[in-house]
Amino acid sequence: MKDADGLLLSPEQRDVLWRRLAEAIERYTRDVETVPVAAAPSVAELRGLLAGWDFSAPVEPAEALDFVVENLWRHQVHAPHPRYFGLFNPAPASMGIAGEALAAAFNPQLAAWSHSPFAVELEQHLVRALAARFGYDPAKTEGTFTSGGAEANHSAVAVALLRAFPEVGRRGLLALRSQPLLYLSPQAHHSFVKAARLCGLGTDAVREVAVNGSLRMRPDDLAARIALDRADGHAPFLVVATAGSTGAGTIDPIDTLAQVAEREGIWLHVDAAWGGAAALLPELRPALAGIERASSITFDPHKWLAMPMGAGMFLTRHPGALERTFRVTTGYMPRPAGDASGRCRTAITGRAAASTGDERSRGRPAGQPADQPPPADPYTHSMQWSRRFIGLKLFLSLAVAGWRGYETSLRRQVALGDRLRLGLAAAGWTLANDTPLPVVCFHRGAGSRAAALEAVAAELVAAGEAWISTVHLDAGTALRACISTFRTTERDVDRLIAAVGRAWGRQAPGE
Repeated sequence: MKDADGLLLSPEQRDVLWRRLAEAIERYTRDVETVPVAAAPSVAELRGLLAGWDFSAPVEPAEALDFVVENLWRHQVHAPHPRYFGLFNPAPASMGIAGEALAAAFNPQLAAWSHSPFAVELEQHLVRALAARFGYDPAKTEGTFTSGGAEANHSAVAVALLRAFPEVGRRGLLALRSQPLLYLSPQAHHSFVKAARLCGLGTDAVREVAVNGSLRMRPDDLAARIALDRADGHAPFLVVATAGSTGAGTIDPIDTLAQVAEREGIWLHVDAAWGGAAALLPELRPALAGIERASSITFDPHKWLAMPMGAGMFLTRHPGALERTFRVTTGYMPRPAGDASGRCRTAITGRAAASTGDERSRGRPAGQPADQPPPADPYTHSMQWSRRFIGLKLFLSLAVAGWRGYETSLRRQVALGDRLRLGLAAAGWTLANDTPLPVVCFHRGAGSRAAALEAVAAELVAAGEAWISTVHLDAGTALRACISTFRTTERDVDRLIAAVGRAWGRQAPGE
């Protein structure tokens, strides 16, 4: 029997539930490729399904579980499907799924180091490991796991703003006499527009820089815009380079942009949420040349590293930047590790204590070597407070696959991107983007009608044959397909090429 409130099931019920859950997960993992990639949604049907669930009477655990499993099968775009050629939502790695289950069951609280020291240290170990892959000095890198790229990019705007204008942290934007400005390309992710709004800068603070024929930001135009804005009395503080844009997989010239940012004394952030995984592949690493010069980096393991949603990261090579931006003090949080005083430290007293040599006031756990910095409470270094153990799934996946396993997977997906390009070109399609990453944009020539291309995408999705989309580039509308999961095979790519050809013949006969 379950307990009176139904929150803790009996051991027997749990045994049945876990087995049923494991069977549902295994069936989905094994059979997802046998169903249509997507089904046509019906608002009326979905609300009708849910209308009967008024929670007035409890149901058996198996009934509730089966209801959800059945309708997840029927009513979603199956991103783990090998013919999902979509928006960086891959099939999750097996160890990633296991990590999510463990994180839910143990439910560690990562706000305070003292509550979950193993979990916090594990995540910081991953921060240092990924930092090294990007060319940062692991010993001087600060970082935090985030809910995703949007939070990491928001963090970048906040950190750069406080570094350029420390007084904003206390007095707000009213402390400034000039408008802070940030610069990005039209290919950059629109989370920066949100971040500008939420940071109080306003969307007018976002300056779009011209791109070249390959949709890469032009450093000369960036320098010219900065000069003009300074002459107009504005205050440039942030340049955003994109490494793998969502629309076309564009990688901005990071090294040259770093030169401009360094010359102008401006923070350079690289949004490498998806394309940053290229750092793990030796033959693609040159495409990210200069990323080690960036002041900060966004990276999303829940994209090309096949982690379940959500798992983002924010990294910076400027020690202290996170604390200056996010540190607050409270009377209710656990004392810092080793702090026998019982008082919460402020950023000022923390620095003062560090100069006294008093190990207890510096928050060093008993017995910790003297050359180790005191552990930081995660809530003082990120936008989040209470949060999930995000890094566990990545740790387990890396532990089992290793860097070499990920290198093999990424190399295979890049090769499939090349196969898709060659196959489309042979079938009469025109490629519309230029990137070493497996994002392929294509149309039927300069005169391709946008409506016909959109109809092709809609037909494939409605039939459940594949999930692709359209994208609007400088040259016009194009179809977009991305190799976004390690489960995609050569056969899936060939089926896509054949399917878009058939659909085009129906939507634009004779063209």
